[in-house]
Amino acid sequence: MTARSEAAIRPLLYQPEFEQPEPQERATEDGLVATLRSISETTLKEEGRALRSVHAKSHALLQGEMTVVPDLPPELAQGLFAGTGTYPVIMRLSTIPGDVLDDDVSVPRGLALKVIGVEGERLPGSETEAVQDFVLVNGPVFAARTGKAFLGNLKLLAATTDKGHFLKKALSYTLRGIESAVERVGGESATLKQLGGHPATHPLGETYFSAAPILFGDFMAKVQLVPVIPELTGLTDQPVKVFGHPDGLREACNDFFSHQGGRWELRVQLCTDLETMPIEDASVEWPEKQSPYRTVATISAPSQIAWDEGKSRAIDDGQSFSPWHGLAAHRPLGSIMRLRKAAYRSSARFRSEHSGCPMHQPRKLEDVELPA
Repeated sequence: MTARSEAAIRPLLYQPEFEQPEPQERATEDGLVATLRSISETTLKEEGRALRSVHAKSHALLQGEMTVVPDLPPELAQGLFAGTGTYPVIMRLSTIPGDVLDDDVSVPRGLALKVIGVEGERLPGSETEAVQDFVLVNGPVFAARTGKAFLGNLKLLAATTDKGHFLKKALSYTLRGIESAVERVGGESATLKQLGGHPATHPLGETYFSAAPILFGDFMAKVQLVPVIPELTGLTDQPVKVFGHPDGLREACNDFFSHQGGRWELRVQLCTDLETMPIEDASVEWPEKQSPYRTVATISAPSQIAWDEGKSRAIDDGQSFSPWHGLAAHRPLGSIMRLRKAAYRSSARFRSEHSGCPMHQPRKLEDVELPA
């Protein structure tokens, strides 16, 4: 994109009236918290340990650094990105279910990014912290249009939590075949993918999205994390061995980072039109022809052990991620994001209570207690 066309983008200034709570949103929030707790209680009983109610299984736990792009134009030089700087980061790649499944149950992926050492005016509940979290998924839109639909989808996921692994594998194999047929005729089903029909491809080749918007200083934006080196982009849509490899995704990530590092760009898409870029409906993809994603920072991670038990204790067990850990300048927007606040807080509290290990947000990378 040329500098001239970027200059033509006129982002909308945020106004409080752009956000409109759904009817009975508090009741939906209570239902969401209760459903997530039921998933956690089921997995605690079956696994003997407290897991995340969603995204329980991690596949890569990376440490690296983020550098803000210098001399950003005013509309991009907002919040965390208002000044130059380099920050330590940790990245957690995972898959959706709240139970730890073999990887041949193939479901959508997530990437949680924690930027450490971030100072500034904080979000409510985050006042003592010094982090900025971005919670991303490998699709540009959220699977549900409303909070109530989100709760319905979660209940569907919860209903599978105590089902046998063999049944889940059989279902996943069937759904992948159906989803493949749907895609061959130009379609796509988020529901099929969520229930186990996601292609068994390499997670490091994916692009990850916030799907729902956040405040971006004076403006509103969605966030994207994109691999930008050929070694990573070459993994896009590449199959991974998962049959007979219960932890095939971890193995693939460890194989990659055992001999090289990775590099990504963090990009934002500014809202320019509420009709085509709604704040309250995260199921709508904002058109890039109106407002493309633009780079605000680069992230690099050196060659390292991508996953081992020591890293899992430090990050899986010792850390929580939430879009509500961060700066007031990047407050989450819309019903899906509002509902996430209580849901993520409740899940982290459950894990802390049953593990006997209180969780604290790091002020520096050393606080994460990664293995040497």
